[in-house]
Amino acid sequence: MQIKELDQTYVASTYARFPLTIVKGKGSVAVDENGEEYIDMGSGIAVNLFGYSDDTWLKAVTEQLGTVQHTSNLYYTGPCAKLAEQLCMKTGMKKVFYSNSGAEANECAIKAARKYAAETKGSDYYTIITLKNSFHGRTLTTLSATGQEHFHELFQPLTPGFVHADADDCEGLEKLVKENKTAGIMIECVQGEGGVRALSQEFVSCISRLQKEYDLVVIDDEVQAGNGRTGKLYAYMNYDLIPDVVTTAKGIGGGLPIGVTMLGEKVKDIFHPGDNGSTFGGNPAVCAGALSNIGRLDDELMSEVVKKSNYLFDKLESAENVKQVSGMGLMIGIEPVKGKAADIVKKCLENHVMVLSAGGNKVRLLPALNIPMELLEKAAEVIADAFRQIGEES
Repeated sequence: MQIKELDQTYVASTYARFPLTIVKGKGSVAVDENGEEYIDMGSGIAVNLFGYSDDTWLKAVTEQLGTVQHTSNLYYTGPCAKLAEQLCMKTGMKKVFYSNSGAEANECAIKAARKYAAETKGSDYYTIITLKNSFHGRTLTTLSATGQEHFHELFQPLTPGFVHADADDCEGLEKLVKENKTAGIMIECVQGEGGVRALSQEFVSCISRLQKEYDLVVIDDEVQAGNGRTGKLYAYMNYDLIPDVVTTAKGIGGGLPIGVTMLGEKVKDIFHPGDNGSTFGGNPAVCAGALSNIGRLDDELMSEVVKKSNYLFDKLESAENVKQVSGMGLMIGIEPVKGKAADIVKKCLENHVMVLSAGGNKVRLLPALNIPMELLEKAAEVIADAFRQIGEES
């Protein structure tokens, strides 16, 4: 049986896959079973930070695999401790908890907020306010936190204790804080799945004020927007906000599963032995790769990200059939005037460029941070032409 037939026969039907089997890749180029090459503008949904089979990342991981691949968290390992040190030094956070995914990282953050509120205000202070159009994961609790009703429909009853505010509505957010016994506010500074929308400076300033006035735990979900994607190490660094908890995953692992929950001063000592755990969390091989990735996210690379972002915004805002370009850095959403984003994604794939979609009928771009300018320009031409063609056909 061919790979596609095997997959359709034996893999659970939870994904509407594109008709493409990737057998290898290097940098920002993927290769299918027929040897055809594709420019990847999605990087595995913001995971392949430096593209496919990156030499530096690969060396760090394989060297660690040759010494110790796993120990469990009953013992100490160097990569686990060193990565935590680097993350805290670069963010100002104080402690780190490791898990395997963004959803788990967000679960840990929710636990931290609720435990802090229970200890300082009372056990009935457990409500977490999230934003409409947010996406925080697919476990029952992070699905409950997600502010998109269609994700909730088939999985009732959801975990209680979540209410959803409109983004960029400070008055409405403060009203919810007052109406509920609130433990914290959970945000994405740049919403990904919900439409690639960056929060306004004014709204984030409002969150910062409420954080102080009501002693709220502010959780910043950087699973997709973090690790250099917005032109800063983490997206909140583009705003006047110091979160109490920062979560990340995806790109920091570079292709291996990792979830990271960074705890700030307010909640750094909230957990004690037995309060949380993860068999694979802090795996030395995964942490070795992540440590390599974090070390490369320097000012020079961030300047490149901003330069490439400016090029894409300029190119696509002036393209035919483009209504709006949103996002930040190399996390970009493009909304057509006419036609469906899904059809534009299909048209791009037919022309050997891999792009994604997002809520709000948008095409989503999440290329590797180090994608060569030549490939970026070539991909942008294909994307702009796909928008034009679908517009003409609609």
